[in-house]
Amino acid sequence: MSTAARAVVAFGRFWRDFLVGDTPELFVATLVLVGLAIAFGHTRSLQSAGIPVVLVAVVGSLALSTWRGRRRGEPPRR
Repeated sequence: MSTAARAVVAFGRFWRDFLVGDTPELFVATLVLVGLAIAFGHTRSLQSAGIPVVLVAVVGSLALSTWRGRRRGEPPRR
């Protein structure tokens, strides 16, 4: 593998680790939320309906992530 190819691979691995890291569900949730915001933002009639939908999605994704994080940190039950 050439030096340029190794540099490209290392750059890609850095960004994957930086964006996804330990919680890929937050990365996916962020992509979904940005997509929802864009979809609701393009249509004037849907903008007012999109605000509560995006807010509920944000709160739900953060609650799910918190719940999963707490479950991972618990010692196994006997």
